[in-house]
Amino acid sequence: MTQVLLICIIGALLELDTTYAFQLTLSRGIIAGPLLSLVTGDLMAGLQIGIFTELLFIDISPLGGLLPPSAAVCCTLSMALCSLGIPVYFAFFFGVIGAVLFSVCEVLIRKYRSLWLIRQEHTILRKPPYISIVVIKALVLSFAMTLSFLLFYSAVIGGSVARLLPFVPEKLHLASKFAFMAVPWIGMATLVSTFRLKTR
Repeated sequence: MTQVLLICIIGALLELDTTYAFQLTLSRGIIAGPLLSLVTGDLMAGLQIGIFTELLFIDISPLGGLLPPSAAVCCTLSMALCSLGIPVYFAFFFGVIGAVLFSVCEVLIRKYRSLWLIRQEHTILRKPPYISIVVIKALVLSFAMTLSFLLFYSAVIGGSVARLLPFVPEKLHLASKFAFMAVPWIGMATLVSTFRLKTR
């Protein structure tokens, strides 16, 4: 469980890199997956999850009200589940589902955060140095909320899947392995159509 906590802490920090701080592209799947695998020691799983996440989410653009799933969250949840003994081909798909759920939660969080920032703006206008405190508060709150989601999802889904795993039929294992190996082909297929449109 200590390993899961460490993975989730690193994942929450990587999620800050997505929009709120740093902007070093450490939150990209292709970087986040291998980084998180340093905690578990399973570099191959980290590379697979990172590359597959990158290929799956690379073509989703944040247009209008759409908030794309977070690659950092997907990699974090997948690696956390792997560290609990769940096979990578199951862990990845639960990681994708978790990333989609997180994007829904993030939309709601951003609405409340914007209201909070409007209130903070009045204080900043009176005391300009207060802006540093507001920035730190916003980063800490974002980190805490992301960490809470990652820990909760890992505990609930990880615990449930670990208990059900012995009862999963072999055919479902084979189907999940096949679907997992098909992910990069699906990702590359979307890229081909994108490149064709750009060259016209």
